[in-house]
This record gives sequence, structure tokens and C-alpha cells, in this order.
Amino acid sequence: MTRAAIYCRVSTEDQAKEGFSLDAQRERLEAYCAARGWSIAGEYVDEGHSGRTADRPAYKEMIGDRERWDVLLVLKMDRIHRNSRNFMEMTERLQEWGKEFVSVQENFDTSTAMGRFVMDIIQRIAQLESEQIGERVYMGMSQKAKGGRGALGSPSPYGYRIVGGSYVIDASEAVVVREIFAQYVAGRSLAAIAGNLEARGVPTKKGGRWRRQTIAAILSNPLLCGRSEWDGIEAMGSHTAIIPEEVFDQVQREVAQRRSRKVLPRASTQELAVANP
Repeated sequence: MTRAAIYCRVSTEDQAKEGFSLDAQRERLEAYCAARGWSIAGEYVDEGHSGRTADRPAYKEMIGDRERWDVLLVLKMDRIHRNSRNFMEMTERLQEWGKEFVSVQENFDTSTAMGRFVMDIIQRIAQLESEQIGERVYMGMSQKAKGGRGALGSPSPYGYRIVGGSYVIDASEAVVVREIFAQYVAGRSLAAIAGNLEARGVPTKKGGRWRRQTIAAILSNPLLCGRSEWDGIEAMGSHTAIIPEEVFDQVQREVAQRRSRKVLPRASTQELAVANP
């Protein structure tokens, strides 16, 4: 016999609406189970909780009890979720767990071919919405990069903190940045600079070890001379530079010359991942 979990919810604004009282929901859902020959594994009721969040006590209890039921039954789809993203996440989890979902008023039943078809359409619409949001974000970031305005979504680079969406100099890290550039111009190697900082116990951005890749990443970061770069787009940023442009460009020429004198293997993806520990 199919075991049903009955879920009922009313929020403050819903309590005055006809047909949405908790008693009315229970009565119709119990009748629906009786008509289909389902047993009721549990009744879960959230009173005074918004459907725009999944942080509801009875809802979370029901999900935790999922081994006790086979189908999740609601009177209307907006009783379970008013947020489309939360609804899609729930249905995906139900599919993973081998559970069904039924909404009485919309005649929505994932145990039927038509219900699964409708679910597939809903998922495709959600995917389209997600991709369109991604496209809009990319366009917005491109325009932001061209204008050199503010932080561009990446973690704070060494030498800066992100405050209010903008790069702000971290005074203690800026001292280290200037030292790294000065030592490199003076002829010290990446390994020697890293070893010196490590020996002195100077902290990295994320608490890792100083490595030659870490130093190389700092020396090649155009943000440090006031430039803004994202996805191949480079412009003068609105933030304050730590290193003068002429010094930064001098270092880039020196890096190129050292590579020409001693061919170095290209950094692997794994090496780049530890470049800013």
C-alpha cells in the first residue's frame, strides 16, 4: 500500500482565505488518500510559516522522515513552496530518493506519465531561466570590467580586501607586496622570496605556505598596479594601486627575460590552484 505524507501549511496572510485553513486542507487530503487507497504515514503541519523558505519545522521533520512515506501529498503546489528554486530542488531530491509528489488541485502527480512530462517541462523552464540569468550576469560583468568599476566577483587578491564591492588596500599585505616586487627587481628568485617569507612566518591570504607559484601570481596580477582584468578584458580600475605601473611593467619584462634565459615548465592547473593559498 502506498504510504502518503500529508503536508499542510498556512501563513499569516493565508489564514483568512477560504479553503486554505489547516482543517480544510487536512480534510481534503485525507479524503484523497481514502479514495486512492493510500495509508497516511504522517501529517505535517506548519502554521504561520512562509512558503518562500524551506526553513520550516514540520517541513524539515517530514523530509527527515522520508523513509516512512512513498508520496508527498499537498492540496496546492504553493502550500509546499512559493519559491520556484526551492520547489525544483525539492522535486530533484524526491526523484533521487524514489519518492513521488502529488498536488490535488493542480492534478499534478509524478507517478503518472503526464505528471512526469509536466515535471520535465518545469525543469527545462527552470534551466532556461538559470542560463538566462547567467548570460545577464556575464554581460554585466563585461561592462563592469570595461569600465574598471569595483571588484569582479573573484576572491580578494593578496594586497586587497573587498569592501562594499570595491577593492580596498590591506595595509599589512601591501607592505609584503611592495617587498616582493623590490626583491624580484633586485634579482632574487621566486623560490628565494618565498623561502624568506616562509621563514619569517609572514601569513599568506588563506593561511597556506609561501611557494614560488604564490610569488609568481602576485608579480603577474595587474590589479596591483591599478588595472582591472576579467575574462581577457583589461582597463584602468577605480581602486588604488599598490605598485606603480612602471614598476609592474618592468617586472613583467624581467619575468619574460628570465624565462627566455631558463625555460621553465608551464604551471599546471594544480599549481595555479595553490598560487593564492
